[in-house]
Amino acid sequence: MSNSDSNAPGWLRPATEYGPLLTFFVAFYAGGKDLITATGAFMVAVLIVILLLAVWRQRPPIMFIVTTVIVLVFGGLTLWFEDERFIKMKPTIVQCLFAVVLLGGLYFKRPLLKPLLESAWPLQDRGWWILSWRFAIFFIVMAALNEAVWRNVSTEIWLNFKIFGILILTFAFTALQVPVFSRYKMETADADKPDNSPDQ
Repeated sequence: MSNSDSNAPGWLRPATEYGPLLTFFVAFYAGGKDLITATGAFMVAVLIVILLLAVWRQRPPIMFIVTTVIVLVFGGLTLWFEDERFIKMKPTIVQCLFAVVLLGGLYFKRPLLKPLLESAWPLQDRGWWILSWRFAIFFIVMAALNEAVWRNVSTEIWLNFKIFGILILTFAFTALQVPVFSRYKMETADADKPDNSPDQ
């Protein structure tokens, strides 16, 4: 999230990142395990997040904007048709979109993880290529896994997988990339130099 306004409170970032998901989870159980009701609460929480970002003049990342649009579209379809399948398919669409973006960047010789994460992890270009490939494959696997879960288990199990399972698997996969971060890490002095190396 961009810090265009340094006066934004410290709770804003975690609230915007986890608030809607927590609302979804609580509303599901508080509403008698009704996914339609939980979806409505989820969408209200997302709209509140957008309002909070506007109040504190925060410019969200492009992927946040894209996923928010997908949430509103699939959440709206879920409520309009009263059909749980739309909101259950939302993680599949998001994961596939991430994979397509990363693979498209690699096709055009631009590892798109680099502009997103290089401020936190300065890596050599080779490292960004490896991570972009791995994360693209990971997102494809997660999309397929979400499809397998929601089509074969109860709504309650799927919801817990969506909130906890996907999060745990993502953290675990990222932790497994530590050797790549270590091997291709750029020193501070090198990271400040322009990268004139040829494409890998």
